[in-house]
Amino acid sequence: MWSSKRASPPAADSPTDVESTPSPVSGRQRNPGRRFAQIVKLKPEFVDKYKEVHAKVWPEVLQQIKECNIVDYSIFHDPESRTLFASFKYVGYDYAGDMEKMRENPKVREWWAMTDGWQESVVPGAVSSEAVDAPSWWKPVEEVFYTA
Repeated sequence: MWSSKRASPPAADSPTDVESTPSPVSGRQRNPGRRFAQIVKLKPEFVDKYKEVHAKVWPEVLQQIKECNIVDYSIFHDPESRTLFASFKYVGYDYAGDMEKMRENPKVREWWAMTDGWQESVVPGAVSSEAVDAPSWWKPVEEVFYTA
């Protein structure tokens, strides 16, 4: 899902461009985060299996998500359009580096290999979540409104 540098946040809205608050513990600026949203299609014959595995995500995958500074992560499903809609917030300082760490984790790659088989990318030329030299498997979508 977060498989490549292609999904880097645009410079204009990167976490470092947003006002931040100093952390009393580290002295480093607190990163308020950048929201991401992505879509992919779910094959109808795998809806139940997809929901089943996401009810029990492997601990290694959850730990890697956390270590890569991803929080507030959700996936929604629209059965009529077969669309999976994922949203998350990135609160780190090196998106490309964190996504590389994600991709290097064997359990994450195993998870992606399993779940990619149940999905259909809407991105022309996409091959898988872990492919480096191909378009992103999940299609990034533009945020058009937000209120806190």
